[in-house]
Amino acid sequence: MNNVTFAMAIGVFFGLPSVAAAQAYPAKTVRIIAGFLPGGFADTASRIVAQQLSIAWGQPVIVENRPGANGLIAGDITAKSAPDGHTLFMSSAGLTINPLLYTRQQRDPLKDFTAVSLVAGIPNVLVAHPSVPAKNVNELLAIARSRSGALTQASAGTGSPGHLSGELLQLIANVKFIHVPYKGSSPALIDVMGGHVDLSFPSISSSVALVKERKLRGVGVTMTKRSPLLPEVPAISESVPGYEMVGWYGLVGAVGMPKDVTAKINAEVARMLTVADVRERFLREGAVPIGGTPEEFTAFLAQDQVKWVKVIKAANIKPSE
Repeated sequence: MNNVTFAMAIGVFFGLPSVAAAQAYPAKTVRIIAGFLPGGFADTASRIVAQQLSIAWGQPVIVENRPGANGLIAGDITAKSAPDGHTLFMSSAGLTINPLLYTRQQRDPLKDFTAVSLVAGIPNVLVAHPSVPAKNVNELLAIARSRSGALTQASAGTGSPGHLSGELLQLIANVKFIHVPYKGSSPALIDVMGGHVDLSFPSISSSVALVKERKLRGVGVTMTKRSPLLPEVPAISESVPGYEMVGWYGLVGAVGMPKDVTAKINAEVARMLTVADVRERFLREGAVPIGGTPEEFTAFLAQDQVKWVKVIKAANIKPSE
């Protein structure tokens, strides 16, 4: 037997336990770590996925809420877990953004995690107080260009998705807003409704009722297509080509997960995203089911980080502790 044949034989022999492991997976309770408090979309998405996986596998799949530091705590727990697929993290845009904003964040989205599958994306909505004399994106940008810095933008805090949504628009459209950070999305929206701040970029789930009740004016959604929840509100990209900001959510595990286990979880997520009831539950939240292969998710993470490096640098946002 020559060396090549011998090496191939050994590879087949020692590859058998991996196949057996994938067939046996999950061998115990699977936990999905959600990096935010119950009630938000990260928690909702985690519970939808956990329920479907538990039904499919006949094994308990639980959701563990570990909020704090925009998902840093949940990500760290996952990165330190055994890479066997029994601990998964419902990650969000913070996975790629946090390393750019915090000096103490040492978790690299590409080196410290195994990408399993994108799950869903949920857009933000550019909303304005009704007193702002702009009924669409072009009129809003015209105001910003005629009086640089005349418009104020509230957000849930520096580096939050709402803040970066605005910074991305400023970068692409070459305009300037005055950023007013708050400690959370609720106080930010309250001040926009009160007319103390001109505009904001909240998630669609938190703002759809306010737009329909005309307490806020919906100016544009941040994904490239209009949302079924607010079909009358155009996509910002209709006026600003190339603009897109979607709050994505996806499953990752610790680095080094076996490919066959990763593929098994990915296939189950892909299946569940075709189930009518599951899709309807996501759409009620204003989210769009995504899915895709682990390789596509990995490529997406790399592209997403490059995108936000440019935005954060242009906005001159300095990393903090």
